[in-house]
Amino acid sequence: MMINSVNKNSQHGVALVVVMLIIALCVIVASRMSSALIFQVQRTDNLNSNQQAYWYAMGAEAFAKSVLSLSFKGENNKQVTHLGQPWAEGEKAFPVDLGEISGEITDLQSCFNVNALVNPEQSRDDLPIDSDEQDAPQDDNAQPAADETDEDADNESGKEIKNKAKQSFIELLTLLEIEGVDRYTAESMADALQDWLDDDAVLVSPNGAEDSDYAAKQYPYLAANSLMTSVNELRLVEHFSAAAILAMQDYVCAIPNSYLHQININTIDQSRIKLLQALLGGIDEGKAQDILAERPEQGFKDLTDFYNNSALKGINNVQQWRQQFVVDSDYFMLTTKTSFNDSYFSMKSIMKINKDESIHVIDRIIGAN
Repeated sequence: MMINSVNKNSQHGVALVVVMLIIALCVIVASRMSSALIFQVQRTDNLNSNQQAYWYAMGAEAFAKSVLSLSFKGENNKQVTHLGQPWAEGEKAFPVDLGEISGEITDLQSCFNVNALVNPEQSRDDLPIDSDEQDAPQDDNAQPAADETDEDADNESGKEIKNKAKQSFIELLTLLEIEGVDRYTAESMADALQDWLDDDAVLVSPNGAEDSDYAAKQYPYLAANSLMTSVNELRLVEHFSAAAILAMQDYVCAIPNSYLHQININTIDQSRIKLLQALLGGIDEGKAQDILAERPEQGFKDLTDFYNNSALKGINNVQQWRQQFVVDSDYFMLTTKTSFNDSYFSMKSIMKINKDESIHVIDRIIGAN
């Protein structure tokens, strides 16, 4: 009888251990399932919040179109674009449910388009351009007055500068006083960028860079041989250091699918005075400040008004440099930052105003940079 009692107690102990093991296993499984469920719920919530922040950004884009349209209606006609119009009021922030929307519109023709280094003297049919730009008649405002011909420029300087955009880019790099970038390096950077943009494999100069140079790197790649859509692409171009790109970021931009080199004299900000210096052949800062000081509050009404600026007198080769300027703009960029329920979203929208005054978004860049 004692043996049977001991066996029964042993069996009861084993059964209890098994039950406890099963319960422990169930608790572990339930805990894992609960953690996975909580993670999935949080993930779904984050995705929904991020999606809402995205739609807030799209709403800001639609609002920006309305602001641009309003800026050029009635008395504020599209013939002149200046910093006194509604689009140029700076960054605006609007509170929304569980978040905020902020946005700022900037003129892409108040900065240097890096795509402009493709030789502007080439045939327009040989270069990729917007369809509206291709069909458009020549803008009288984009050229000097009739009596200010290239022949006059030749007589004044003794030398015709064919690629004015490239020369201005070199001047800009020099004026920025970037560590390690002297005049020779600036010219090498311009040559390498031109090689990156053009559609051939021929070096512009011995200082340029084509496929063979990039293929020889530790992590090889090829030159794009096409226009840029973002200035971030400069990181891939030979001779462009991180310090140089950082110094240039407030002065340069990339207009997608366009080599347009027409800077709006009415929207150049005082903080970008070096850009104006570079566009006028590297004039001194005081002279450039005098030009902007004489700019009317509503901007120059036309190029003749700008040409008559007394501060322009005495600038070497001024006949050629003035061909780079316009008084109206077609390309704008909206920088949007939105938040919703601790989710954040950043987007840059590049917009083009067409000749019929319709506004199209031609590119979107997702991310803060």
